[in-house]
Amino acid sequence: MIARPVRHGLARALSRRGVCSRTQAARWIADGRVAVDGRVVRDPEHPTTARSRISIDGTPLGAAPTRVVVMLNKPRGLVTTAGDERGRDTVYACLDDPALPWLAPVGRLDKASEGLLLLTNDPAWAARITDPATGPSKTYHVQVDAVPSMEALAAMRAGVPSDGGLLSVTDACVIRTGGKTAWLEIVLDEGRNRQIRRVLDALDIRVLRLVRVAIGGLALGTLAKGAWRVLSDGEIEGLGSGRSS
Repeated sequence: MIARPVRHGLARALSRRGVCSRTQAARWIADGRVAVDGRVVRDPEHPTTARSRISIDGTPLGAAPTRVVVMLNKPRGLVTTAGDERGRDTVYACLDDPALPWLAPVGRLDKASEGLLLLTNDPAWAARITDPATGPSKTYHVQVDAVPSMEALAAMRAGVPSDGGLLSVTDACVIRTGGKTAWLEIVLDEGRNRQIRRVLDALDIRVLRLVRVAIGGLALGTLAKGAWRVLSDGEIEGLGSGRSS
């Protein structure tokens, strides 16, 4: 049986090549800047395969780019998106090197959260990292407005009611206290929307700061706020090999 070529919509194909975001690609396509096999195409869902000859403004796209993964120490107050309809500052303000290819976030950190954020031009690798079944765990340091009891920590691990179901964390412990506040270390094996905040809110505990400090064995370390660096091949492969014990 002859395998059929894998087909992707044109906008997605440009994003997978690391050229731009799908939203940006759709704009370029609508503006008539993109051609497939010598013909201008204005439909972002136009089917393409690996054999399709795609060009932008008359310049042919080359082979798929070398995979690049960047780790960023995301500052608080930035949104994790390429463009924000409300005009808020985004994490892309930190990526000031024109030599970088188009990079998409690997997962999310909300505006009020900070710390380790990965970005890459390889969507297949990103999908493995964000898959709850195979991706690495994520570790957070969370400052809260109370000193949780052992019972509260156990409830976080067992699950608390949220939106008609149970929401839990993989592990939670107190790492230090100061007066009426505490810093917790919380580990997640998956990353639902505002998961830590929702778990703590169900226990009437308010988050003061939330910092992601590690993804698998990759630690944020001493990387300065707003700074970034390119991961080595060994670090990339280590993250893609599954959860660390």
